[in-house]
Amino acid sequence: MALLSANHLKKSFGKKIAVKDISLQIDPGKFIALLGPNGAGKSTTISMLIGTLAPDSGNINFDAKIPNAQNYHRHIGVVFQESVLDGQLTVRQNLTFRAKMYKNITTHRVEDVLNEFQLLTVADQKYQTLSGGQRRRVDIARAILHRPALLFLDEPSTGLDIQTRNMIWQILNRLRQNEHLTIVLTTHYLEEAENADFVYIIDDGHVIAADTIPKLKATYAPTRLTLITSTPDLVRKNLPADLPITRTKTGLSIALSNSMASIPILKLIRPLISSFELRNGTVDDIFLTLTGKEIR
Repeated sequence: MALLSANHLKKSFGKKIAVKDISLQIDPGKFIALLGPNGAGKSTTISMLIGTLAPDSGNINFDAKIPNAQNYHRHIGVVFQESVLDGQLTVRQNLTFRAKMYKNITTHRVEDVLNEFQLLTVADQKYQTLSGGQRRRVDIARAILHRPALLFLDEPSTGLDIQTRNMIWQILNRLRQNEHLTIVLTTHYLEEAENADFVYIIDDGHVIAADTIPKLKATYAPTRLTLITSTPDLVRKNLPADLPITRTKTGLSIALSNSMASIPILKLIRPLISSFELRNGTVDDIFLTLTGKEIR
């Protein structure tokens, strides 16, 4: 049974239609990525899913709860693009005040979360004095303080260095494993979606693709074997006729289902090539194939 489902969501702002028709399903314990170019409708969709925006039409269900109900918000955590914490309060004060909004969150829980996110050394500093990476860790600590079943991360690592991003994901992966946390992510760092259990790609207010990463790669970003040769026609004659082969400036390019499929091909034409390159498809390739290469 789905933890959260959304059916035929639509949302307009005046004459601008931000979300035209979006349906999705999020199963318990899964890591779901929502990807799309700027202006695709991702943030509007997230806002409807967390209950800060009401859809013009369509419906959302979270474990039989509606998004604007108080008990719905007890079971979700949200990390917004912009922080909602008080810059004049210390890290510990921000988390303590947040804890008081829920029942049965003890002081020990605040300390445990500070320790989990490696924030004890800055716990008594004002939030506004922290570095960007430290602030983001506090933002996520605040969002999981009440042990939500579902965590929304809206562009959580924008502007962060790779070390901080790695640390944050190590913590989130531990929480997924230990507390069965479900995560919904929007991000422009597409490599963060590589480990997602399921991906929705949104463009122009619609879901244009929805599947697992391996299946999306097989369809939109196959492994590609590039052969460097001065005799491309001869090489082609020595290969099976049903291979998807295209000409390049330096030889031939072959789309494959996986990297292992290159071995018998290379054995067939080894004397006829001077070099080769094998490249696995990435989430970036999927994204560009589906949404185009133009800057928006």
